[in-house]
Amino acid sequence: MTEPLSEHSADVIVVGAGPAGSTTAYYLAKAGLDVLLLEKTAFPREKVCGDGLTPRATKQLVAMGIDISEEAGWLRNKGLRIIGGGQRLQLDWPELASYPDYGLVRKRDDFDETLARQAQKAGARLYERCNVGEPVRDPRTGHITGVQAKVGEEKTAVTFSAPLVVAADGNSSRLSLAMGLHRREDRPMGVAVRTYFTSPRHDDDYLESWLELWDRRGAQDRLLPGYGWIFGMGDGTSNVGLGILNSSSAFKELDWREVLKAWCASMPQDWGYTPENMTQPIRGAALPMAFNRQPHYTKGLLLVGDAGGLVNPFNGEGIAYAMESGQIAADVIVQAHARATPAQRELALHSYPKVLKETYGGYYTLGRAFVKLIGNPKVMKIAAQRGLTHPVLMRFTLKMLANLTDPTGGDAMDRVINGLSKVAPKA
Repeated sequence: MTEPLSEHSADVIVVGAGPAGSTTAYYLAKAGLDVLLLEKTAFPREKVCGDGLTPRATKQLVAMGIDISEEAGWLRNKGLRIIGGGQRLQLDWPELASYPDYGLVRKRDDFDETLARQAQKAGARLYERCNVGEPVRDPRTGHITGVQAKVGEEKTAVTFSAPLVVAADGNSSRLSLAMGLHRREDRPMGVAVRTYFTSPRHDDDYLESWLELWDRRGAQDRLLPGYGWIFGMGDGTSNVGLGILNSSSAFKELDWREVLKAWCASMPQDWGYTPENMTQPIRGAALPMAFNRQPHYTKGLLLVGDAGGLVNPFNGEGIAYAMESGQIAADVIVQAHARATPAQRELALHSYPKVLKETYGGYYTLGRAFVKLIGNPKVMKIAAQRGLTHPVLMRFTLKMLANLTDPTGGDAMDRVINGLSKVAPKA
């Protein structure tokens, strides 16, 4: 590993130590680059999430050398249970060469810390309580050359310097905004709201997804554009939440915390999803989907994870794509770092958005079409009622929604999904 350039300068600065930032920092440090990982809070810290990880995210954890054993506090799950249209279907994760056949559950407060510590072990220099403000830019070129920050409880002003900066600062991404990168309004957004209950259902082997989300509080029942989830945490509690899309008029007009309370009140009493069993307040967070901030590289700044809108529009999953984009960004940066001239480095760095579009662009375009479809409550109702009676169709849907296929040598379902993703525009 290269020696630190100085306490406040490095080869690369990564802003934000969530899954995207920590993964980026881990792979950069592992490749021998000097990397600063700047996190505005202190670990452990809470993040709004379903806490359920698909095999896609599990693969990333394995690649980073994380101990995902039960002894280390990870709960495994076998698949997805889907409920809707009066039907209940239990589907195991597909058996694939490319991904494990199990998912995991882990609370985000120590999940994120585990990744950040792994990046530290690889050699990344982590600053906690480091609140990043404005970018520092070269007045001649407009390139980012560092960031201004306030560090520690004393909020000491510090300037961190590096020729490359990675924005891993989440959906609002103040760093991206300061560099002129705004959110695209033509891309779907979602909202997740969740809480925890003490419940006898805490050790469920399956993640549970409710396709029909009813608001029964008015004179007439209303089907909402989104889904509900129940994920057993294995620690005596369940994570219960809603994922809602902005593709309907209900998105802005409803209080989603109240909808969650009403949905929980409709559950069987013995599950324990009642106010007196609630262990945390209801919290919400945005789900930026389908490349809703672009370009993913400009003037020395790379966007990873939620900052680049990498949440899967099919299922609201963000962690797998945060980690994958972090690894892709690190690979590109490492190659660029080895180039001899600034022009060659820029050429390499400009490949990052192209690789992202090649990897996810077609699939996310399909996802945007899917979001528009299920934004219509009638379509959602028919899909739930008819689809769940066809296990083969639902197995195909599970692979499609969770983006779990073998790229080569897969079955007929894999070939259809991969073929659709290839021909769809990579916008």
